[in-house]
Amino acid sequence: MKLILASASPRRAEILRSAGMPFTVLSSAVDETPVPGEAATEMVMRLASAKAELAAARAVGPAIVIAADTTVVLEGTILGKPRTTDDARQMLEKLSGRTHSVITGVALVRLPDVERREFYEITQVQFSALNEDEIIRYLTSGEPFDKAGAYAIQGRAGRYIPKIQGCYYNVVGLPLARLCAALAELGWSDEEFAE
Repeated sequence: MKLILASASPRRAEILRSAGMPFTVLSSAVDETPVPGEAATEMVMRLASAKAELAAARAVGPAIVIAADTTVVLEGTILGKPRTTDDARQMLEKLSGRTHSVITGVALVRLPDVERREFYEITQVQFSALNEDEIIRYLTSGEPFDKAGAYAIQGRAGRYIPKIQGCYYNVVGLPLARLCAALAELGWSDEEFAE
């Protein structure tokens, strides 16, 4: 049974590739604007489910569609993708010297029977205190953009993260171990792809 990644995220694709999981991409763009009063867990689950539904409507089975949405939460405030350099700077200043949560919602749809699995994963991430020069250098690298919370743990920002509690891959954008368990529940096995 083939896997279909309903995401244009190069980071999610790299996680699957590194894990030796063959897949195709069928990206699904949805409006990621938070609903007023919506909790972060509700938001990531709503968006992951919407992405999965869009891709499943266009895909041909037998297959399992994988969709995900990741956000960063600091003291109840959702930090999405920065829209401007100032936006990214403010996010990094808020994260500096503090611990925040990274939440990823995952939605799976098996085709053609439309059996579903949905879950979310939370990882706690500790950030070092950043000085102004470090923030400016990181902004100049271009890495903070198109990433929730304005940083990439797998990139240059890794040097500012001394500790995490939970799944590393969740912080990158796809909680791999939980994903594999859910895929197994839906009958997927990578044995058919073994050399």
